Amino acid sequence: MIITCPNCNKQFRIDNSLIPNEGRDLQCGSCNHIWFCKIEEENEEVLKLNNEIASKDIEVKVEKNEEKIEKKREFKKINTKVNNEKENILEKQKNNALSKNSKNNGIKFFSYLIVFIISFVALIILLDTLKTPLINVFPGLEIILFNLFETLQDIKLFIIDLI
Repeated sequence: MIITCPNCNKQFRIDNSLIPNEGRDLQCGSCNHIWFCKIEEENEEVLKLNNEIASKDIEVKVEKNEEKIEKKREFKKINTKVNNEKENILEKQKNNALSKNSKNNGIKFFSYLIVFIISFVALIILLDTLKTPLINVFPGLEIILFNLFETLQDIKLFIIDLI
């Protein structure tokens, strides 16, 4: 038998033989609450099956079930239409995104190129500014820097000739 503490609703399984017919006091193992417990007699009447079932009730239930099935079919049709429309919209959005991505890739390339050129120019300016301290620390760097500046002069003249 399963009993429940009225204070904390903790459930316990106990043997029926431990509680006499007149009942007894029990104490909860969780909250120490004490209460009186008496075994309630179970209904021992045999249930009889009533064979007189109204066929009208069955027909009504069948009709309701058929209506529910039909509603579900209509709902599925509507859902498939909505899903098809959503798929069409998603495909259009994907196509638009792909065309935008191809345009963005070209723009990204030129953006990276401009950033690279500006960074390279800033590095050259920095090297030219710190040329003397760098040569004092690294004596072999003087020839490399001189060749770099000569190469940059040649590139500058080449670009001017193209324009």
